[in-house]
Amino acid sequence: MNPDAASVFADPVVWAAQLARSVLASYDDLKMDLWRATIETLYMTFATTGFAVIAGFGLAILMILTGPHGLKPNARIYRVLDLVVNLVRSIPFIILILLLMGITSFVMGTTIGTRAAIFPLTVAAAPFAARIIEGSFLEVDRGVVEAARSFGASRWQLILKVMLPEALPSIVLNIAVLAIAVVGYSAMAGVVGGGGLGDLAYRIGFLRFQRDAIVWSVLILLLLVQVIQSVGNFCYKKLR
Repeated sequence: MNPDAASVFADPVVWAAQLARSVLASYDDLKMDLWRATIETLYMTFATTGFAVIAGFGLAILMILTGPHGLKPNARIYRVLDLVVNLVRSIPFIILILLLMGITSFVMGTTIGTRAAIFPLTVAAAPFAARIIEGSFLEVDRGVVEAARSFGASRWQLILKVMLPEALPSIVLNIAVLAIAVVGYSAMAGVVGGGGLGDLAYRIGFLRFQRDAIVWSVLILLLLVQVIQSVGNFCYKKLR
């Protein structure tokens, strides 16, 4: 059995204390790498979330318009959109990165680095954004929509002035969920040269056997997730 594993079972408190001391002692050696990786992760997360929300919002509007109970039902268009969204969402992100390498190189000029990772991240996140935004719109009370329609509101007025304000709190909360998912995607992007905390954990923590780098990466990712979710909850309560 691995000595570290044996010590966990023998005395987990002592092992945890030793690990904590080791991790804290390693901060000075890792701090420059940690700050750089954290900034790269934040850049990927917020840039990707922004692009994904824009693309997802457009897809969601089309799905709301053409859906079975939409404002302008079109079964053929809706089936195509629904199929595309489901297909892209079903591809594991690490495989999607590899599939998109040629397109990423053409669009971004490179397949390595934080900037290059934003393209496959956006492609992966946009269908997820479309689905959750569509779900938020579908939660709007149909009675409110029908009442506005009876007063002569156009389709775009129904979407932008009736459905969007009603769905906004749910959309904001779901965007926080999307951002958290992107944090996880960004960590996987690091394994294939995307930078960020995933790259730090893999390159320094795994390849160089420095488990302190892995622990620091996990702690920072946990903190980011908590902050994003807290901000989302706060905005949701304010909008409600």
